[in-house]
Amino acid sequence: MKWMIFLAQIPSSPSTLRVMVWRRMRDAGALGLQNGVWVLPDNDEYAQVADELRRYLEEHEASCLVFRVDAVEGMTDEDILERLRAERDEEYREFIERCDVLLEDLETESAQERFNFAELEEAEADLKKLDAWWEKCVRRDFVGGSLKSKALQKLQASHEAFEIFSTSVYERHAVATETEQST
Repeated sequence: MKWMIFLAQIPSSPSTLRVMVWRRMRDAGALGLQNGVWVLPDNDEYAQVADELRRYLEEHEASCLVFRVDAVEGMTDEDILERLRAERDEEYREFIERCDVLLEDLETESAQERFNFAELEEAEADLKKLDAWWEKCVRRDFVGGSLKSKALQKLQASHEAFEIFSTSVYERHAVATETEQST
């Protein structure tokens, strides 16, 4: 497999550039090898990520080097892929935990019959955050994290529980749902 090694050369201060590089590389799904050294697959999509980041750094009086390599010394392709999978799985675990929190909240609210619009809005905001996070997880997961399908199932369960809860809120407040209004 071919890899790109991204090495940012950033002044020690201000730290905002270093944080920005870290965020963009993490958002792209890159593997941090050590301070400021990142590895990505060598393909057009990630070359564009590296090029955009290089231009941004140059605009802010910093720079980077991008190396295209067949191997990273001391690591096999499988080592790199396994570390990337482990990072993706850790993110999926966190995602699953957040879905579980939402599911528990909806179950508690339902059991206590707190079918009000404030709870509905809060649950809807949490669900939207999960949806946005899911999109990021999927975009970063170019290695096929083993927990991806479980995470997707939890997200779907969260949507289903939200629909049930929202129906209960609308029924409690005698508000017709979109389906009822169209009939």
